[in-house]
Amino acid sequence: MAPPTDHRRRAELLDGLIEAFSTGGIGGRSLRDVAETVGTSHRMLIHHFGTRDAMLVAIVDEVERRQAARIVDLPPSADQSFAATWADVRRPEMWPFERLFFECYARAAQGEVPFAAMVPAAVDEWLAAVDEATDGRADPATARLFLAVTRGLLLDLVATEDRAGVDAAAARFEELLRQPPEHGRRAKS
Repeated sequence: MAPPTDHRRRAELLDGLIEAFSTGGIGGRSLRDVAETVGTSHRMLIHHFGTRDAMLVAIVDEVERRQAARIVDLPPSADQSFAATWADVRRPEMWPFERLFFECYARAAQGEVPFAAMVPAAVDEWLAAVDEATDGRADPATARLFLAVTRGLLLDLVATEDRAGVDAAAARFEELLRQPPEHGRRAKS
């Protein structure tokens, strides 16, 4: 078991890595380049994270944890919550993290280690945060749809950088959330 100072140093390094990636992204940077950016050695990064891939997963996990923690402060209605979430995650300074998330998530979907370990938390922790924020009142299907649409729009945004088009789609989804459910309605023939 690592001493408490090791945990503290790992957390400090993680903060530094998050800051470094928020401005410069990860790209093809070597572990040595990354270590220099955060004022340490590549050996210390290996000591605290194991591998470059495990470090990337740790960064994604921490950013996701921080974003999920912000859900508790969201407005109570689904449309207002979506609008607030979208305004937060669409900020250009978040794009390097979103790109990193999608890179790691794609590798996780292929079952690649260590990325595969991030899949349950990437969904379950968000759904649990929504459940907690709404005191269990959120419809699980709507919460999952909320997450899926947010991630789909983010993928579109970071891939195309079409802010106007993606924001228009987000606004349309927000409108759909304001509409009452169509339970029991029959399609017109």
